[in-house]
Amino acid sequence: MTKIDDVARLAGVSTATVSRALRGLPTVSAATRRRVLAAAEQLEYAVSPSASRLAGGRTGAIAVVVPRITRWFFGTVVESVEEFVHQSGYDLLLHNLGGREQTRQRVLRAANLHKRVDAIMLVATPLRSADLTALAKLKLPGVTVSSGSVVPGWPCVRIDDVDAARTATRHLLGLGHRRIAHISGDPDDELAFTTHLDRRRGWRDALREAGLDPDPALDVESQFTIDGGTRATAELLRRGDPPTAIFAACDEMAMGAMTALRDAGLRVPQDVSVIGVDDHDLARVVGLSTIAQPAAEQGLLAARMLLDPLVGGGPGPTGGPGDDRLPAGTAPAGDTPGTPVILPTRLIVRESTAPPRAH
Repeated sequence: MTKIDDVARLAGVSTATVSRALRGLPTVSAATRRRVLAAAEQLEYAVSPSASRLAGGRTGAIAVVVPRITRWFFGTVVESVEEFVHQSGYDLLLHNLGGREQTRQRVLRAANLHKRVDAIMLVATPLRSADLTALAKLKLPGVTVSSGSVVPGWPCVRIDDVDAARTATRHLLGLGHRRIAHISGDPDDELAFTTHLDRRRGWRDALREAGLDPDPALDVESQFTIDGGTRATAELLRRGDPPTAIFAACDEMAMGAMTALRDAGLRVPQDVSVIGVDDHDLARVVGLSTIAQPAAEQGLLAARMLLDPLVGGGPGPTGGPGDDRLPAGTAPAGDTPGTPVILPTRLIVRESTAPPRAH
């Protein structure tokens, strides 16, 4: 069996240089790396990932924590992260909380997590003071994605949820709608997300800017799912005097709203306009107007911010491979740890929104 010493002798370098070259570390010149790779190929030498990681005092894996992997946003982020992580020679350890508070506590407060991963990514995972204390004890680098919680020393990648909701509501106001309903997250969710609070705030802000008072009867809470949107819209219709437009806090809820309106014999957008947030893969199929957020790009940027310091790929979040996949207008990371990197959103107008009919 070929050993690393054999590669070193053939390439005329030390075994340490062979190790660094095969791991892609930047401390090896391009010419030396080519010589080492040629020698390794000639001798059919394959690096043992576990041995390489142990030699460097690392596990070669990062933990990614998501509330529910089946939701479009979380699945899209994880897919983007996984691709970049594997290209960087790392493994991804996925923790799907399944919406359970008990699972969240067990994962975030596990004392042995540092023995299994080199870094942590939290995707839209709410944190409490005890969680922050546990994370600090791990002494691992980390990053948060789409989170309302700030972890001291960790960067954050997200969109401006308040502004996204404000833009959606302004679009409806610009079409002439005044009776605009809002359907959003479930306050009884075990994980206590904050995204729906920010999007509700944006809806209210836009109405008040237009001189309108938000009507509590037009604000219904449910789960961030198609079924949740269907139930919330059915509740709106049961209350009487239906709205002329609905702003849904996510596209899946918006699709559920369109289903409930159709079942009630109402047409979209002739009777009720509907707009969501995300630009879900099916939004174009159903003709849904939406505020597009770069979900995959959030995952990519967060993965690079997390792994670049570990693999020596560059000093910051805007260098290295994958830049062409980041949206124009991406705000640079601040110098202060924890300063969020805000990615831009954009309004996409499709067939689900139109001026209200004259009654």
